[in-house]
Amino acid sequence: MGSFLMPGFSMPESEIIRTAYRDFNSRNIEAVISQMHPEVEWANGLEGGHVHGRDEVRAYWTRQFITLNPHVEPIAITPRDDGSWLVQVHQVVHDTAGNLLFDTTVYHTYQFRDGLIARMDISHQLP
Repeated sequence: MGSFLMPGFSMPESEIIRTAYRDFNSRNIEAVISQMHPEVEWANGLEGGHVHGRDEVRAYWTRQFITLNPHVEPIAITPRDDGSWLVQVHQVVHDTAGNLLFDTTVYHTYQFRDGLIARMDISHQLP
């Protein structure tokens, strides 16, 4: 089941974030991408830096899912004074053979523009 919204309806930013994790974990990638700004900057956790734009995010995740099976569960979603959102995430990553690679906590920071996710950054320590 997708999380596409009817035109003219906007979801609170915290709910967009929560829904994005749910859709990512179920591999409903188009639903996640639909909540991103066309010029989104998305942290590239595999190679470093960021990918830019919806098409690059889609391609990045497609490459990622060939070798990895990540599951990311938001533990806490907190608004920050600068208007961004800090998400404490329990991240469990297996390879496609089912071997555990990571079971850790990471922090994702989200920025929004025009009601859509405009940037996501990853930190391994509380920023």
